[in-house]
Amino acid sequence: MSASNHLLHPLELVYEAAGVACPHATAIAAEMIPHPYRGLLAHKSDMTYALERHYGGPVAIRALSTALRHCWYQRRVLLVQEYSGRPVEMGAIRIRLDRFTAKVRKTVLAAKVPLGRIMRDAGLDYHSRPRAFFRVVPNSDMMGVFWMREPRPLYGRSTEVILDGEKFGDIVEVLPLV
Repeated sequence: MSASNHLLHPLELVYEAAGVACPHATAIAAEMIPHPYRGLLAHKSDMTYALERHYGGPVAIRALSTALRHCWYQRRVLLVQEYSGRPVEMGAIRIRLDRFTAKVRKTVLAAKVPLGRIMRDAGLDYHSRPRAFFRVVPNSDMMGVFWMREPRPLYGRSTEVILDGEKFGDIVEVLPLV
């Protein structure tokens, strides 16, 4: 895996499994992220909460792909404004399901609710720890899910998710043009 792809972990795993070329990403400091992207990315709360606060309403999830291998669950999703369907984030997660109760596992596997909302609703002690921020040149897949006509730089973050003080997964989150 190249350094660029490491920034996109676990998204690069999803693209690799689908035979899709991974886009090129470049690490950047949080201070280099332009507004309003910086406010949406440079924090330690979950993206569901940040996006719902920014857009003034709930976001819905559209599962683009899912995979379950032993205790590891991986999915790529598109988060959209619930009332308009407008894309507000594409994300990929890889998490350990054995860290959850059967009820939470069932909700995660149903892929109908964003992970951040599931965690909050379950009252779990979790937080996000950004590993890196990046600028990415979208591939044709990203351009399609974000309704883009031409490739323009997008911004995102690579995050570790922590539950009860222990890492239980990785998330990569990419924002569309705002």
